[in-house]
Amino acid sequence: MTTADSNMELLQAAAEARLRAHAEYSHFKVGAALLTEDGIIVRGCNVENSSFGLTLCAERVAITSAVTEGHLAFQSLAVVTDRQVAPCGACRQVMAEFCEEEFPIFVASADNLGEFKQLSLGELLPERFRL
Repeated sequence: MTTADSNMELLQAAAEARLRAHAEYSHFKVGAALLTEDGIIVRGCNVENSSFGLTLCAERVAITSAVTEGHLAFQSLAVVTDRQVAPCGACRQVMAEFCEEEFPIFVASADNLGEFKQLSLGELLPERFRL
């Protein structure tokens, strides 16, 4: 998925996933959409817990759901929030387990998907940890 239309399709899928977020404590809803190597979109949303350390980020939900379905190679990721925010450090490290430095990440705010920012995993996590 490399065209503007397909990027918007991925951002729209993330925006739809955001609507399902369980953000009872922060009220900060996040949606993610992961494009697998074979063209399947896997969605994730943040799922908060009153024991805050157990909260799951949307990006990690999408990645673990994809892995559960047998997908281990990914083309890109879109993240949609209330405002344009990049993935947290934990999510970046989980992405590093499966993705190369040039892996594209699109971030957008829910009220304006057309003004997204494209980042790469290498920009977000230079000198990442890998065995």
